Amino acid sequence: MRLHITFPLILALLASGPAWAQTPIKTEEDEPQYINPVMGEDDELFSTGHADTGSDRKYYIQPLNEITIQENRLQIPFAEQNRNIRILDQNLIRTLPVKSVNELLSYVSGVDVRQRGPWGVQSDIGIDGGTFDETLVLINGIKISDPQTGHNMMNIPLPLEAIDRIEVLRGPAARVYGVNALNGAINIITKKPERTGITANVYAGSSFNRDTTDNKLYGGYGIQVTGSLAGEKAQHYIALSREQATGYRYNTAFYNNKAFYQNNIELGEHSALQFLGGFTGNDFGANGFYSAPGDKEAKEKVETGLLGVGATIAVNPYWTIKPRISYRYNHDDYIYIRQKPEVYHNRHETHVIDAELNNTFDTDIGTFGLGLELRNERINSSSLGNWQRSNYGFFGEYSFNKVKNLLVNVGAYANYNSEFGWRVLPGIDAGYRFYGGWRLFANAGAGQRLPTYTDWYYKGPQNIGNDQLRPEYAYNVEGGVKYNDRRLNASLSYFTRHTDGFIDWVKDTVTAPWQPRNFSQINTRGITLSADYRWRSDDAAAAPVALITGLSYTYLDASISADATANEATPVLSQYALEHLRHQLCANINAEFFHVLTVTFAARYQQRVSYKDYGLIDMRIAYVHRRFSIYADVTNLANVQYIEAGAVPMPGRWATLGLKWSWWQR
Repeated sequence: MRLHITFPLILALLASGPAWAQTPIKTEEDEPQYINPVMGEDDELFSTGHADTGSDRKYYIQPLNEITIQENRLQIPFAEQNRNIRILDQNLIRTLPVKSVNELLSYVSGVDVRQRGPWGVQSDIGIDGGTFDETLVLINGIKISDPQTGHNMMNIPLPLEAIDRIEVLRGPAARVYGVNALNGAINIITKKPERTGITANVYAGSSFNRDTTDNKLYGGYGIQVTGSLAGEKAQHYIALSREQATGYRYNTAFYNNKAFYQNNIELGEHSALQFLGGFTGNDFGANGFYSAPGDKEAKEKVETGLLGVGATIAVNPYWTIKPRISYRYNHDDYIYIRQKPEVYHNRHETHVIDAELNNTFDTDIGTFGLGLELRNERINSSSLGNWQRSNYGFFGEYSFNKVKNLLVNVGAYANYNSEFGWRVLPGIDAGYRFYGGWRLFANAGAGQRLPTYTDWYYKGPQNIGNDQLRPEYAYNVEGGVKYNDRRLNASLSYFTRHTDGFIDWVKDTVTAPWQPRNFSQINTRGITLSADYRWRSDDAAAAPVALITGLSYTYLDASISADATANEATPVLSQYALEHLRHQLCANINAEFFHVLTVTFAARYQQRVSYKDYGLIDMRIAYVHRRFSIYADVTNLANVQYIEAGAVPMPGRWATLGLKWSWWQR
């Protein structure tokens, strides 16, 4: 009943207020940089927050310092952030040899992408040693976490071509986003059109290996098409994609369809309305994905839909209101033996409604942010049962910047859950610019992760749930130094995190089923280093060479101890407690020659506690001619044999050839 009351409130807010405005924040010391887009001449269909015009447009690149991190209340430029944040912006995304969000995130150290196949078929995402249920993923600030299981969280209804940038926030983020951001959050920001245009990206590839059962060549193809219509009072954007492949080993064939639409409509002089909607259908062979070797013939189909409507209303120059309501639907259909569905067949449907009301107040003593959230999660499942739970959250934040070179942000998230009651999760960060672009920063915060319905009620051949599970909590402290200017952005930091009531799937004997328990405490510490450098001569049109380079490294060390409140003996076998990456190094370099040829090399090295270490090298070569570009990707250039999750071997060398085309209205 409380959720239905939100609709009249939102409509009333949309009809009020004198003006709606979005004001880009710029840093005076920043100067424009330039790089030739891979899409070709006249590719820039979308606003980058900078008024680039004329012949320089095709070379323009927005400095990272100009980007404002998209939070729901406080709006703080990247250069002033006191948190460990990594940005994958459009200029980097278009140069990397990737086709999915999952593959893109694998180039960020500290983000543990555990894929079970190419092109983003199925992946689990963890941050700084955490599990896939401890990370929150959002699209334009809308939570897309799944209450059934974190395995479905990366089934994102968004083609890669529709993404403007990705903001990776490391460390507990309850103060900013609420529950389930235990170890961090990943906010995917979509493109916003400022001109009318069309783009198309067609590609096909293969490992040039053959299926031994039918001698067919392993390979696949994909197409992504986007269109934008930019009017004076309304802007519309649509993105469609289709990918299909025969897989890379037995029973790994898949197909994936995505559709995404968003708009921005000015409702008269005083308000504006934003809407987005997306759907994806992902059907794939799941050989060895979850319970190898018995699931060799497994098959899974996951369908996800997302709807959201919100507004930005400037009531006066000092008060901004942002109401929003969203709905997420997920259908998960898993067959253990595809030839015999009657042996074991699970069907799950989840429905999540989330209503938010966020406020920002600018005052003489600083900026205040206040918000509330009502969230209802419901599941109908053939094996987990029919359940629902509600969450009521209250945000309070304050940003102080009245002392020169000093910025302090403090706040808390008060959460009431229908199953567990009240919990307050505070957070604070501070930064001081002590010389030029150098800043010292520190932050501390808490996070909470709720058990999923799979944790509570799952019953299967090798796993059984535990309905007595409690939430887990993390407490994180971090400090370090940052440097930012128009070309170089770098940071070095150290953090320590304590996790209470860690939810782990464990068992006491080899033959016993896996079952989750709050049995342990995890103490994690780590060092993170990142640097992004971009260079071109000030004479952009004449400069023959431009560079985009990046380097990031993470070292993690974790220890486990029994939770004294659990009253249970320490189990013999554990699935997730010590599965983290100990060393992770990511590097990339993109060079552009004479505005027509670009070459990218990207490398990753990973050493996991429980797996053999490995290193991968990927590359892309692209030739640009006006509206067209042709590119060739080779991933896993050295044909390394490696595993990221469970017992699933990843593909070897894979080659792809693609063609991009763009048109926009002058």
